[in-house]
Amino acid sequence: MDYHMRVVFSLLLKEIRSNEESTDDSEEDESEEEPKLKYERLSNGVTEILQKDAASCMTVHEKFLALGTHYGKVYLLDVQGNITQKVDISPVKINQISLDESGEHMGICSEDGKVQVFGLYSGEEFHETFDCPIKIVAVHPQFVRSHCKQFVTGGKKLLLYEKTWMNRWKPSVLHEGEGNIRNVKWRGHLIAWANNMGVKILDMISKQRITNVPRDDISLRPDMYPCSLCWKDNLTLIIGWGTSVKICSVKERHASEMRDLPSRYVEIIFQFDTEFYISGLAPLCDQLVVLSYVKEVSEKTEMECCARPRLDIIQPLPESCEEISSDALTVRGFQENECRDYHLEHSEGESLFYIISPRDIVVAKERDQDDHIDWLLEKKKYEEALMAAEISQKTIKKHRILDIGLAYINHLVEKGEYDLAARKCQKILGKSTELWEFEVYKFKEIGQLKAISRYLPRRDPILKPLIYEMVLHEFLESDYEGFAMLIKEWPGDLYNNAIIVQVVVDHLKKDPQNRTLLRTLAELYTYDQRYGKALEIYLTLRHKDVFQLIHKHNLFSSIRDKIVLLMDFDSEKAVDMLLDNEDKISIDRVVEELENRPELQHVYLHKLFKRDHHKGQKYHEKQISLYAEYDRPNLLPFLRDSTHCPLEKALEICQQRNFVEETVYLLSRMGNSRSALKMIMEELYDVDKAIEFAKEQDDGELWEDLILYSIDKPPFITGLLNNIGTHVDPILLIHRIKEGMEIPNLRDSLVKILQDYNLQILLREGCKKILVADSLSLLKKMHRTQMKGVRVDEENICESCLSPILPSDASKSFSVTVFHCRHMFHKECLPIPSTMSPLQFCNICSAKHRGPGSAILEMKK
Repeated sequence: MDYHMRVVFSLLLKEIRSNEESTDDSEEDESEEEPKLKYERLSNGVTEILQKDAASCMTVHEKFLALGTHYGKVYLLDVQGNITQKVDISPVKINQISLDESGEHMGICSEDGKVQVFGLYSGEEFHETFDCPIKIVAVHPQFVRSHCKQFVTGGKKLLLYEKTWMNRWKPSVLHEGEGNIRNVKWRGHLIAWANNMGVKILDMISKQRITNVPRDDISLRPDMYPCSLCWKDNLTLIIGWGTSVKICSVKERHASEMRDLPSRYVEIIFQFDTEFYISGLAPLCDQLVVLSYVKEVSEKTEMECCARPRLDIIQPLPESCEEISSDALTVRGFQENECRDYHLEHSEGESLFYIISPRDIVVAKERDQDDHIDWLLEKKKYEEALMAAEISQKTIKKHRILDIGLAYINHLVEKGEYDLAARKCQKILGKSTELWEFEVYKFKEIGQLKAISRYLPRRDPILKPLIYEMVLHEFLESDYEGFAMLIKEWPGDLYNNAIIVQVVVDHLKKDPQNRTLLRTLAELYTYDQRYGKALEIYLTLRHKDVFQLIHKHNLFSSIRDKIVLLMDFDSEKAVDMLLDNEDKISIDRVVEELENRPELQHVYLHKLFKRDHHKGQKYHEKQISLYAEYDRPNLLPFLRDSTHCPLEKALEICQQRNFVEETVYLLSRMGNSRSALKMIMEELYDVDKAIEFAKEQDDGELWEDLILYSIDKPPFITGLLNNIGTHVDPILLIHRIKEGMEIPNLRDSLVKILQDYNLQILLREGCKKILVADSLSLLKKMHRTQMKGVRVDEENICESCLSPILPSDASKSFSVTVFHCRHMFHKECLPIPSTMSPLQFCNICSAKHRGPGSAILEMKK
């Protein structure tokens, strides 16, 4: 799995963990970091080799491995460790093996000074034996090319061999005088090597050394604690020596800075120290893999001894480093090994790391998603394992999402988290009926059918009816409410309805008044389309769903004789339903059914009247008594709005019950205003209401009666003085007041009369001003209109003789009169004006003002 994907995934998992409630055990587990690498021994042929010999060096190509031993043998191995070829080089230790990038050419050096460079698939070969041990050899990365036939060897000096045009090898000294050459790495056009003093880099293009990186701890023996070199890319070199790590970057020098300096220079971009001695280095994306040699103090002997080597993943920081992971490796014979006995090689293409020791070779691989899931399952982190499998389902090879999910369900069941286990079934089991049925039976065995009941599939897939019936039976035996809930939620076609109905009926025999079971039985009858039985139970229970049932299944024919029951249960809903469905249950039928329940009859007829004043007109006479008995506040509005109730009957009922307001209204409606006013004054003794009544009737005689009745009652006089000013001349009332009569608030009443009078005067003056201004404006407008010219042509006619107003012969003289009203006459057609009134008027317009028909009469004359 790609490294960046793993980083993203780890962040997702951290978010999940932060949202989960964890026990002490799970907190302890989460504190344990997941390893970044996985390890396995390189076996097969390697095991056989290391039983008789010891590994001294190894180099890695993407196609194969090359292993050198202490007995001078070189083995070519496949990636599983199987031997594909064996080469006897020397009787002594092989110090280093080098391969070009193609893997077709190999360089080998040994402790007895032998150096061999040859082609694995060609005949070219170089043999040389030196007089000193040769510690290193490195062939040109592009050795396969004809112009790159170069390699370097290192003993006491660093030699470069180049093939001449005569196919001879020409040596040249690159460096000497600073002790033995301990390590060399060739990348592109750069060669890096380490001797006793430090690390040098040579630019093969310019044949110039571009840097010297001295070693930090000169107290360490360079042969016991050798330098580790590794190119991360063509321009980045990683150096590990003792406990120090340096990351160097080769950069181009600016032209202005060159002078006599090399064209390139080296900058140390990261530098830090580690806790242990470094035996090998390798890059991993932007991190480092470091193989460390560890010493520890034995608890028994209290002496320093060799411990297991460590493989650390380190994140370099500008001034320090962060340890990402650290693993102690159990390699064979680690107690006898020294720092120089360990080597770290890596395969760039696959992120494989080979830890080489004399008796063991361990392969470290980046953990893929299958490994990650294995670790999660081992730590019983099933939720995270399931999520990881879902995210990477296309790349995982070892695991199946279903298997992980089933293991997760089993784990939750074992922990007693039955509800969570049941909830996870929805996601994990999907649409597999076999898996669902298997899990249901498993929950039944542990007595937890209730836990899984809420999550059973109800559509796609549908399980066998027996499964649902088994769950319902479980609830029916112990939880009536839960049983009722399932019946309500589950579609009726999931189970055999008749079987469940019979079981419920059997239980009702033991507890016939159980409302939960009765309600559930009604629902079952509904599923079975036995609506009549369901309706009876609902009405008995007074259940709110009764109206929904009637509407949904059109059960109006079944409720014709149950109207009283429905009204008793919820009169408002019942009336609304009956009125909305008059075509199914007539008004007459409802009124007849409610005959013995007049209070319910009134509720129905009242709402009917509110909807339509004319539909129930034949019951308006009956409604008078019903309103009087059960709803007097609505009697007066009913009398006002109804045009069909008999007034005499209404008056009789109101007088019998002494309903004064209603009687007053009826008397006034029947034209007996004086009796109505008298009742207000005598029965209600309310002058304000009397005045209001007189205002409504706007009858002078009523005002006279009101004044006469009030003249000997000072409070009534006060009320009249306060309200009469705008309808009756107050003087009529004031003249009739007896001298010496004490009238409360008389001064205030007189002041109010004067104020009302002044207000009326002001209103009149204001209206007069507005009227005069409007008249003047209209007069001016009319004058402007009449002053305009009038077009006279051959199309106009004389309004008297109806002939064209202009003569056909234009040479003849003619006389025409045109009035402001646009009517035209021949002068001879107009009557001669009288001597009394020399002004002439339009015959037509003046006739209209005098009355209809007068103009016609004049024309006939």
